[in-house]
Amino acid sequence: MTERTSEGQGSHLWINEIKADDQVQGQYLVKTKRKGSTKKGDPFLILTLADRTGEIEARLWDRVEELSPLFKEGDILDVEGSAGSYRNQLQLTLSRLKPAKEWGDGSIFLEATKTDVAKMVGSLREILKAIKNSRIRALVESFLSDRQFMHLFKRAPAAKNFHHNYLGGLLEHTLSVCEMTRLVIQHYPELDGDLLLAGAFLHDVGKVKELRWDRWIDYTDEGRLIGHLMLGVTMVNGKLANLKDFPEEAALRLKHLILSHHGEYEFGSPKRPKFLEAFALHLIDDLDAKMNGLSRFMEKDKQEGTWTDFNRLFERYFLKGKVQGAEERAEEDDLKERQRGLFSS
Repeated sequence: MTERTSEGQGSHLWINEIKADDQVQGQYLVKTKRKGSTKKGDPFLILTLADRTGEIEARLWDRVEELSPLFKEGDILDVEGSAGSYRNQLQLTLSRLKPAKEWGDGSIFLEATKTDVAKMVGSLREILKAIKNSRIRALVESFLSDRQFMHLFKRAPAAKNFHHNYLGGLLEHTLSVCEMTRLVIQHYPELDGDLLLAGAFLHDVGKVKELRWDRWIDYTDEGRLIGHLMLGVTMVNGKLANLKDFPEEAALRLKHLILSHHGEYEFGSPKRPKFLEAFALHLIDDLDAKMNGLSRFMEKDKQEGTWTDFNRLFERYFLKGKVQGAEERAEEDDLKERQRGLFSS
């Protein structure tokens, strides 16, 4: 499948459709850029080029000193090159590149959720109706009725890299966490369901300010300097200022839910969970993030065979197919069983 870019710029060849020996020409986003040198000391560039379907490594061997200053990470390049296989990985060798002067609306370069956004918003609102505490419900409604917030919330990714890192990812992740929270509340009736469900909805609201998403996903200055946990608490404080007689303890617990949901200091959490609902939210959030991130890693893995490439984050390979030999043994067992039935009749 190809897609027209902007007028006069031809068709876009999706990265996930590039094959060895293909001649590639089109516009791609520069996600990473670094310089290397050959054994002779000659410079070359190693780029990660991307569109919404994936990423591919590309190398430029000629005119490096002339072309390198013309672009940076986050720019869109017009490139030409040929695809080949190097150490079982697809790689582009570029023969030409130049910064793109114009491009479309950016949708070519940013992946989006495959789930209907309007339906997700409807499902989220339906789940949050279960909150019985009128004051906590009023806080939740103050976000849901904020048009500017909801516009960002429906478009924002949930992360730059690992999980739900696509347009609509924050909404998708939040809905999933709320859906699992509803099940956890039913299984553990000792939990304060209203508090936990509100925390599930609010835990990542700060990401609408932490991240930006135009041509690619990156951190804002606020995101790098403060982070979404503190930004989320600040946003909640802003809403609480307009709500009269909101219980002080509930406000304190909700803010702790936001600040502690990463679980441990080494994972960026300024506080570790210190009551049951906070501990539950951390585990639910961690489960959803890891399941999405790992599923996407395995789905996009290009290694042949039943095992993925090495995952540096989790420091292991993952099984993505059937255990070798198991299918053959199952077929032999099935044949023996049929033969046994045949001769016993």
